Amino acid sequence: MKVGLCYSRIRHDEKLLLSALRERGHEVEKIDVRDLAFDLADPPAALTEVDVLLDRCLATSRSTYLTRFAEAYGIPVVNSAETAKTCADKVETSLALEAAGVPTPTTTVAFTTDAALEAIKSFGYPCVLKPVVGSWGRLLAKIDSRSAAEAVLEHKETLGHYEHSVFYVQEFVEKPGRDIRVLACDGEAVAAMSRSGDHWVTNAAAGAETAAFAVDDEVSDLVARASEAVGGGLLGVDLMETGEGYTVHEINHTVEFKALNDAVEADVPGAVVDWVESTVQTAPVAGGD
Repeated sequence: MKVGLCYSRIRHDEKLLLSALRERGHEVEKIDVRDLAFDLADPPAALTEVDVLLDRCLATSRSTYLTRFAEAYGIPVVNSAETAKTCADKVETSLALEAAGVPTPTTTVAFTTDAALEAIKSFGYPCVLKPVVGSWGRLLAKIDSRSAAEAVLEHKETLGHYEHSVFYVQEFVEKPGRDIRVLACDGEAVAAMSRSGDHWVTNAAAGAETAAFAVDDEVSDLVARASEAVGGGLLGVDLMETGEGYTVHEINHTVEFKALNDAVEADVPGAVVDWVESTVQTAPVAGGD
């Protein structure tokens, strides 16, 4: 098959995918989305010459619109526009998980600093304030006091962007110094790792230590349900351990897996290519029945 890898920067993750695809004999077209312009009816020529598109865009806006245009053109794309739209926004993700009955941290959304302060007060200290769009553990704030809440909210309000005027307040989960990242393809766990550290944000991009994690039936079932809730696809499902089991706190739709690939014995990019191959084989033909 011919795969269009849509990117804005080729990271180690994309290099792993490119190697795995080429080792299988697939032709790969690297497509820098920054060079494209999208007509409402006619796709850019680069998109018409592939069997499937892999969305590996760094920017949320590019990912969201690329997948939407691809589907409008009838071009198979991973992940789907529905999945991209849901996972790109933490509010959308939280609503989808709640609707599906998937355990997720208690969350409140407010639109003014006064309402956000009341929400924070109702949670008690500490609690967590997150941007509705973002990754790599950036711009998260652990709120330990009223004065800290006032300062962080003032900073967000001063930044001015509309996303900083949506205050996403979440309970602070007392996890055992780690969280769990599971890479899943349409709900089936491919590999998993723990991410441990002294900081309350245990993210590999922030320097957390990683180790292979054995997926049991409970985690497998939870990942499958979480994946279905957001539309399926190639996902990084993040879980935290609580005294009552696991809670899903984030789902990533343009998931990075270099740290996971180093932590586990499984061939992660190879498993991803396996899934992409099966996706293309089962994809409906544009214009067909």
